[in-house]
Amino acid sequence: MNKTLEKIGELGIVPVVKIEKAEDALPLGRALMDGDLPIAEITFRTSAAEESIKVLNKELPDLLIGAGTVLTIEQVKRAVSAGAQFIVSPGFNPKVVDYCVENNILITPGLNNPTQIEMALERGIEVVKFFPAEASGGLPLLESMSAPYSGIKFIPTGGINLNNLTSYLSNQKVHACGGSWMVKDNLISSGNFEEITRLTQEAVAVMLGFEFAHLGINEEDEAKALDSANLLSHLFYLPLKEGTSSLFAGPAFEVIKNRYLGEHGHIAIATNDIHRAITYLKMKGISILPETAKEKEGKLKAVYLNQEVSGFAIHLLQK
Repeated sequence: MNKTLEKIGELGIVPVVKIEKAEDALPLGRALMDGDLPIAEITFRTSAAEESIKVLNKELPDLLIGAGTVLTIEQVKRAVSAGAQFIVSPGFNPKVVDYCVENNILITPGLNNPTQIEMALERGIEVVKFFPAEASGGLPLLESMSAPYSGIKFIPTGGINLNNLTSYLSNQKVHACGGSWMVKDNLISSGNFEEITRLTQEAVAVMLGFEFAHLGINEEDEAKALDSANLLSHLFYLPLKEGTSSLFAGPAFEVIKNRYLGEHGHIAIATNDIHRAITYLKMKGISILPETAKEKEGKLKAVYLNQEVSGFAIHLLQK
């Protein structure tokens, strides 16, 4: 898959931005980056779009910038010249799409029916925009419409918000979601960029869904591990379950039979999407320990981070 498309999928959310004044572009871009979401789709719905893309491309090179609501080949040229790394259109205009394909310009055209999906597949397009998502029938339509097609993924946009974000992203055919709830027009025009950062962080938090899963306790040997697990089970009426390398007292306590990572043990954190979680933690300077990765049916299910908190290693788990 195209590198930019891969990045969009890793980030998971594409803020769809309408900017009336180009001078708002830079603080908007900084607000998104401060909110841990370094991507923006600047819509060509205003005269400030082209200049805004230029400013962001120059001042914030780590921000992935696309151009949205692109309706003509001329707009494609202007957007690419300004620095847009991907093009998004609300519908499927064959002339615009063909121009982009022929010139190796990444485009995710909008569609909401099987005929348009086949038009995209015929042109070798891997990811399309499902628009308007909720008004067209939402996730039920997407699931039934996409069922016959295995070689394409979707970016639902239109009516996406905090209430339905995770439902869409949990679908295997959904590559990412587009939305404007964290970058509303009035927030930009009023200069309320702190609120944009807050809403953006909130969106990322909801998407990743980090939750405490269990506490891992290191013991020196199997006998001491059994003693500790039995004590927890006895005190708190927790069911005891023994595994090869550890014992669980209820779902919240794992007692390790032989010392492993972490001075005292580990804290297991569950997440909605372990791959996206790794991407976002990497932006914070935290990497994984690849040798600790555990897979099930070819999919990553668990991995440790190269980070400890108060003597406890951190263990990511896929929900």
